[in-house]
Amino acid sequence: MKMTKIWAFLFAGAALAALPMWAAAQESGTKTARELRTSYDKALQGKTIAYLPIALGVPLSDEWGRVVKEEAEWRGMKFEVRDPNNNPAAMQQALTALVDQKPDVLIVQNPSVTLLMKDLKRAEQQGTHVIQINMSSNYKSGAFVGADWHEIGKLLATDVVKQCGTGSGKSGKVQIVQGELTAAASVDQVGGIMEVLNKDSNIKVVSNQAANWDANTALNVTATVIQQHPDLCASIGFWGIMESGAAQAIKNAGKIDQVKVYASGEGSQLDCDQVNSGNFYKFLSYKATEQGHDLMMAAETLLESGEKPGTKNLEYYTQPIWLDKTNAKGANCFALPKKS
Repeated sequence: MKMTKIWAFLFAGAALAALPMWAAAQESGTKTARELRTSYDKALQGKTIAYLPIALGVPLSDEWGRVVKEEAEWRGMKFEVRDPNNNPAAMQQALTALVDQKPDVLIVQNPSVTLLMKDLKRAEQQGTHVIQINMSSNYKSGAFVGADWHEIGKLLATDVVKQCGTGSGKSGKVQIVQGELTAAASVDQVGGIMEVLNKDSNIKVVSNQAANWDANTALNVTATVIQQHPDLCASIGFWGIMESGAAQAIKNAGKIDQVKVYASGEGSQLDCDQVNSGNFYKFLSYKATEQGHDLMMAAETLLESGEKPGTKNLEYYTQPIWLDKTNAKGANCFALPKKS
């Protein structure tokens, strides 16, 4: 009993002696947490992240910009954006000017695989980390964030074959509406689509034309196609806003219940509205909001690595999800900004 009391007294004394140390730790937090935060802030705070989309004013690029700006500013970073307004010459000029300014991170959406590649390489040679978003160039920079377009094409085509292929009793006639012919999203998506469609003898691609990301062009192209092929089975479009024009042409011809209209895109409320109205049979979303988060993750990784720009070639692919009338709602459809 005496020994028990002695040990209890010793433990109590040790605990009392540790109280000041514990109180001090409570006031300042753990050493590890302080060190991690200091390292994090040193890598990010005050750094400049510049964003150059093909154009602002569309849900895809606006959502990327919204997420990156919000997260960059929370991290104490400076955010800059340029809007070339879908003008390749203006985009080239804007990129050249940005590269000359030497931001710490540069996010670029490429309109084609060749247009911007020289300046992207020059940016990394001058010390700027370059992240390419959704459409890459022929130059591999520090990071790519976006959809795997070959996978997107295969997924779209696989579902088209289910609806229009051998044993379906349908004509098998398929229309493809591309974006810009030299854009990675078009080149790689066509590759994935044709890889699947060519395996089914019932499938016939009756039209494979570029609408250059424009809904009116897609409408005019599709109006001709549906007139020439009134038994068209499916239309595949490479972007929801553009393919909405194709859907309208099919609807104008009274064929919207007959033709399965497919599109891929960012997953905005506009895309979900097209699905819920019956204009799109199915929509393959690559989730622009998630891509915005991945852009910041890529920027953090490159800056915290401390390595020279151009040393790494990181990839952040987005897992696509199918949207139809059962799930084209809620968190699957990001809200559009309110007009002021």
